[in-house]
Parts: sequence; C-alpha cells; structure tokens
Amino acid sequence: MKTKFIYIALSSALWLTSCSKDFLDRDPLDSYTNESLWSSEKDVLAAINGCYNNWEDGYDIIYMDAASDNAYNQYPWEGYTTLGNGYVTATDPDARNRWKYKNIQRCNWVLENVDRAPVSDELKQRVKGEARFLRAYQYFMLTQLYGDVPLVTQSLTTEEANTISRTPKEEVQQFVLKELDEIVDWLPESYSGNDVGRITKGAALALKARLELYRADYSNCITDCEKIMELGYTLYPNYQDLFRIQHENNSEVILDIQYKENDFANENLHVMVTSSLGGWGSIGPTQALVDDYEMANGLTIDEANSGYDANDPYKNRDPRLTASIVCPGEPYEGKFYNSIDPASSDYYLGDNNSKTGYLVKKFTSNLSDFTELQNNGLNMIVIRYAEVLLNYAEAKIESGSIDNTVYDAIDAIRQRAKMPKVDRAKYSDQSSMRELVRRERRVELALEGLRWFDIARWKNAETLRKGEVYGARLGKVDAKTGKLTLSNEQIRVEKRVFDPAKNYLWPVPQKERDINKNLTQNPGY
Repeated sequence: MKTKFIYIALSSALWLTSCSKDFLDRDPLDSYTNESLWSSEKDVLAAINGCYNNWEDGYDIIYMDAASDNAYNQYPWEGYTTLGNGYVTATDPDARNRWKYKNIQRCNWVLENVDRAPVSDELKQRVKGEARFLRAYQYFMLTQLYGDVPLVTQSLTTEEANTISRTPKEEVQQFVLKELDEIVDWLPESYSGNDVGRITKGAALALKARLELYRADYSNCITDCEKIMELGYTLYPNYQDLFRIQHENNSEVILDIQYKENDFANENLHVMVTSSLGGWGSIGPTQALVDDYEMANGLTIDEANSGYDANDPYKNRDPRLTASIVCPGEPYEGKFYNSIDPASSDYYLGDNNSKTGYLVKKFTSNLSDFTELQNNGLNMIVIRYAEVLLNYAEAKIESGSIDNTVYDAIDAIRQRAKMPKVDRAKYSDQSSMRELVRRERRVELALEGLRWFDIARWKNAETLRKGEVYGARLGKVDAKTGKLTLSNEQIRVEKRVFDPAKNYLWPVPQKERDINKNLTQNPGY
C-alpha cells in the first residue's frame, strides 16, 4: 500500500470558508488561525501540502483531448463537449473548467507566512520553491486557455478581489518564466519515501521549457531541455506499462498528480471504459487520431506501398495505437471489442458506449490492476521525459538547427515503441521534419491532455477542429477470431465549428464577470 504526502486533509481551522464568494474563489484566514499555525515544521508541511490539493486534476487531463481533434466527449454535463465543437459560450459551465484561483491564493498565503515558522532556512526555501511552482503552473494554464488573466501575487481582501482587472498575457507569462528560473536551484532533483511526488528541479525546468516552446522561444527551450537531459531521466522501456499503476513514479515521470486509494482516490478511470465492463464510454478517440498512427514499417497509411489495408485497418500499425486505443476487433478484457455491430452490447449507439467506436486504453490497458475503477491510486502524469525530447526536437527544427541530436531524440521515442528509426533521406529538411515531429507528438502524447495546446499554438486548429468528426467504420466482428468484416458506412459523430477570431481562447466565465465588473471578455464572446 503506497502512502502519499500530498493529499492530507487540512483542518477546518486552516482553510476557513467565506459566506461571500468572489471571482478568486478565495479561502480567507482569520488572524487567530494565521498567528497560531506557523509554530512547527509540521505546520509548514501541512500548509504546503494544502497547496498541492487539486493543483491539477486527472479529470481535466483525460478530458482535455476532447477539446481538440483527438477525441469527442459525448456527455455535455461532463464539461468538454462545447469546448470541442466550438459552441461554448461565456455562460456555459464548460467555460469555468480551468478558471481556478483557489490554489493561487493558498500559495500566496504560504509565501507570505512561511518565514515566521521556526524551521530551517533550507526547508523554507524548498517550500517557497514548491509554492511558487504550483502558482506558476496555474498561471501557465490560465494564460494558455484564457489569454489575459488577473495576476495576483498576494492575499487580497474581498473588495480587492472583486475589482481587480485582467493582466496582459505577455506580462503573466514573463512572471511565470521568471518564477521558474529563480526556483530551479531551490528544489531537489529527486525525493524519497513519502516525499516522492513533490516538485523537483526537473519539473521546474520542464514546465519552463514547455512554455518557452509554446512561445516560440526556441533558443531557451533548447537550453532548458538540455539541462533536463542531464538530470538522469530515461524513457521507460515499455510504452503501455508506463501508464500502469505498478510502474508509476518511474524514470520517465517528471511531474504527476499523486493519488491514493480511499484517501485521495483517482475517481475517473471508469469514464473511459465501455458499458459491458461497467464504464460510461465518455471519451471517444476520433478517426483522425487513429489515422495518424503510422504503419509498423514507418510509412503513413496513405503512402504508396505502406501495406495499409482499409478492410483490416488496425493491422501492422504503430504499436502505440493498440497501447493507447481499443479498436474494433481488438482483444480487450477477455473478448474482442465490438462497437460496430448492432447486435453487440458495446455497439456505439448503445447507452454508455463510445460514440466513435473507439475506447481510450492508455490508462486502462489492464482493468485487473484495479480493485475499483472509481476508487484507485493511479497517478496521472502531467509531464514526462518523452515530451522533453519532443520539445527539444521541435525547438531545434523550428530554429533551423537540425542535427544528429534531433534524430536521436525522436529515434529514442520511436524505438521504445518498437518503431523504426527516422528515415533521414526522407525527412531531411525543415518542412518534412516539422511534419514528422508534429505527428510524433500527436501519437506519443495522445489522450494525455496536450493536443489542444499544440494545435492552438501551431494555429491550425481552424482546419483540424472544424467540420465533420468521424469514428470507426461499421460492420461485423467475429466473436471467436476478432476478424473484421467492414461496410462502407462510417460513424459520423458531430459537426464542429471553429472561428479563428474567437475560438483560440476560451471565454472568460460570465459568472466571474457578474461578480467583478472590471473583467473584460475575450473577442467574439
């Protein structure tokens, strides 16, 4: 039984609730609590542990690809349907999914008070580094989705919170970069025992490199990725097992959300599973994602002599396809998955079945790993070493510095998945390498919540996330062999819209603007 330091429930004396709700969702403290708390190391650790509570949520990680061209969320009440199809409005509850200031306020409070505690300077510095990272992460996420957001770096009164204005995105992101740069050396490279899962030096560098890539600051991204490469992270040998609970906290994980069964459980895995296995089929991978996986020989499915067979479309594909997605006719949990035949209990039009005919498998490859899908301890990875290698490769490609290190980085990821090395004759210039690394990012990081950020920064969402969304072809699955007999009819899921003048940002939630009249709205909403 694993133990987790992070999700210790703080007493009601620590986080008092307020009768007056404001847009920052503040948790104010009375003077008695603040004066009495900072008296020991135990108090300091309880306070910083509170900052970790819900700093990120596995729910948002697994649903976020439904806001991109990778997946479809069939249930509007789950929060990502309108974000994916382009119909989100400022009054839609979906708009509030990532507008979160509670942890920012907690971090501000810790930073303002930790120096009063009678603990070592070393612990104070580490705790400050953790709090500043967790605050920076929230601002990173806020600016990616909403653009300009209020930059709050100190505790506010209710009146102050309800009158603050939005800060330009550029200023907020410069703040994030400066924060991460200053705390890198305050944080250890690793932890042991119950402290595993706290923020490390590698996490600070990796978030900084991610933001630098998103900002097209390729030079600094390359430098920070190189620093991470010196910290000892390695690719986990087995791609599918990387995401299994018995292999969590492995050498590839740089940052994750730490869960513990019963105490702070991961409650989200059932949403990916089909109805016959007790799931909801909430998130359906799209045909567009499936089509981007290469053949096992390294050719794309539309290249001449690739070996692709449209009537047996999942055969001889990149192994990451079957590691990440359950396709019709694939063996899964003791039977051949059949979402394309009306006679099957998993037929795509049935209740609680995937509406694309495909299931997310990446986190649920072996259901026997869990006693209970809605109460398990599977950590959710936020940043892993493979992303750093891809960030490095893309930054080098975009800066026109394609060399052996670029090929080596991509080859390491491909060979881990049992794919051939990059054909250097075929992929030899910036244009072809850009196409390759973008496809590699999509399939390697599929369904890990990062696709939207990629197509938003590449400014191709207006093409990729617009129009008809398709799922699998219909037909029959032989119950004994899994052999497919496909018809020409393909699942049509929904038709999406995308206005490039509007949909690259989410709307500022109207509920927050009703409270704070100084909050402006993003264009088009």
